[in-house]
Amino acid sequence: MDNWRARAACRHEDPDLFFPVGTTGPAQVQSERAKAVCGHCPVREQCLHWALRTGESIGIWGGTSEPERRALSRRARVRPRSL
Repeated sequence: MDNWRARAACRHEDPDLFFPVGTTGPAQVQSERAKAVCGHCPVREQCLHWALRTGESIGIWGGTSEPERRALSRRARVRPRSL
């Protein structure tokens, strides 16, 4: 286990909280609850970087959903054009 995981705010939470099924109704509420845990996590940034680096495609990692991580990855790949 990576050292940052030992300090994660989620380490004592039910792992299922971070893997909502669906995107509406109860799953949306579940995602918000998971993101709230991430909101006060001391290793949120490390967690997000890990998820981006490994291409984690499911669950809430570093306070982000998979679509949010995809958007972050796309923005990171876009390079400004020279004028």
